[in-house]
Amino acid sequence: MTRLQDLLQNITVTEAFQAAEMEISGISYHSQKVSQGELFICITGYSTDGHKYLGDAVRRGAAAAIVERIQPEIDVPQYVVPNSRIAMARLASAFYGHPSDKMTMIGITATNGKTSTTYMTNAILEQHGFKTGMMGTVVIKIDDERIPSELTTPESLDLQAYLKQMVDRGVSHVSMEVSSAAQETHRVETVDYDIVCFNNLSREHIDSHGTFENYFAAKSRLIREAGTNSFAVLNLDDEHAASLVTQTSAQVVTFGMKSREGVLSCKDLDLSTGRAKFTVEIMKPFQTLGGERLMPGEFRVELRIPGLHSVYNSMAAIAIALLCGVSVATVQETLRTFGGVERRFEFIHENAFTIIDDHFANPGNIDVTLETLRYMDYENFHLVYAIRGARGPIINRENAESIVKWMNRLERHELIATRSQSHVNRHNTVSDEEVDVFLAVMNEAGIEVKLYEELPDAIGEALTQAGRGDLILLAGCQGMDPGAEIALGLLERLGSNEGR
Repeated sequence: MTRLQDLLQNITVTEAFQAAEMEISGISYHSQKVSQGELFICITGYSTDGHKYLGDAVRRGAAAAIVERIQPEIDVPQYVVPNSRIAMARLASAFYGHPSDKMTMIGITATNGKTSTTYMTNAILEQHGFKTGMMGTVVIKIDDERIPSELTTPESLDLQAYLKQMVDRGVSHVSMEVSSAAQETHRVETVDYDIVCFNNLSREHIDSHGTFENYFAAKSRLIREAGTNSFAVLNLDDEHAASLVTQTSAQVVTFGMKSREGVLSCKDLDLSTGRAKFTVEIMKPFQTLGGERLMPGEFRVELRIPGLHSVYNSMAAIAIALLCGVSVATVQETLRTFGGVERRFEFIHENAFTIIDDHFANPGNIDVTLETLRYMDYENFHLVYAIRGARGPIINRENAESIVKWMNRLERHELIATRSQSHVNRHNTVSDEEVDVFLAVMNEAGIEVKLYEELPDAIGEALTQAGRGDLILLAGCQGMDPGAEIALGLLERLGSNEGR
């Protein structure tokens, strides 16, 4: 049990209704999950308002409430705060004993690649011998326990509860994805980060943020609000990440491939097989979290996972690992064996021809994926693209324009597209307007499109076309999620006809 009055010292209370001395057994923001004696926080969300459910929470046993407006008809102590989300983050951190203060916290953000970078960072730290935790889009990892994720970054109350479990399990280093939504909704308000990383930014989530400028503002808070005792890892090849070098109080460690001005530089890149080999050069001395000073030098890296984007993700992970005191030898060995994350430029078939499955989400993602193909050796290239459903004409036009740009550079003038009609739910159904804008961009560019309603038909067409030495790219978000399974199933049925 915890004294409520002690917890309230961590937030700004502007008004109190029926204030009373009491102890609480816990904190909740979901009325159906309230237990006897808990403090209920009324959260104003995107689609609903927690104040509507205060009565339900009290009937289930809530002893007091944090609110933005008093409901006098509900007979329970209520404490008014300016922002209940900020209050929840601060109360949760205090209730669980400020767990982030007790571990090395690493926050990673990007439009593309934050999942892969987080996994890669965790793998290196784990290989070094640290007991690690991880939070992200796919899973929450507490030492050797794994819990499926519901959000890229959990709500602040859940986040602090997970961090407390990590402390209790002896975790020393936590790698976590930090989404723009998490920044905007104050989910990470009280997380004490030791290292923050911003890899790249491209157009995405405009629907939830209103404008691209708002999206960047939310995303960049991770860097701009970092403390003087923390480190910021920034990609100089991305103009938005590079612009933050002078916008943070943190100690900055930069990296790049095109830019040679960073602390770390990538050179001698070989992507001929799709899997990168390159040299990391430490261009300038820098200090680690433990106070060790790393001097200029270089070392060779080989990646098991493919793609140009993996080079950037690995450079971020390398910078973070070196800051954490991991040896170069451990970095090299981990990256040589790290298997990657599903649907991130994933090689799903390598035989007579190659099939790659990729989460082809937005122009930034498309650019780095198709630029990789310029470095690779193959005969012919076959693109199967799942049009993005329920994202509107603007996103689909921008995606189409990015595809056209690279199809011209790759000297390809036809592609296969699909609505994936039977393989998407109602939240991702492709509209006629979205198809029309995609086809209009392709037609204007002189690119022939074979459009299929169903995903298996589109993939089957590519398999029929593919010859020995060719490369098939299964590209798209929700509409291509089952693509790898479908392709491998079709290949099994085709049997000996493969690569005729």
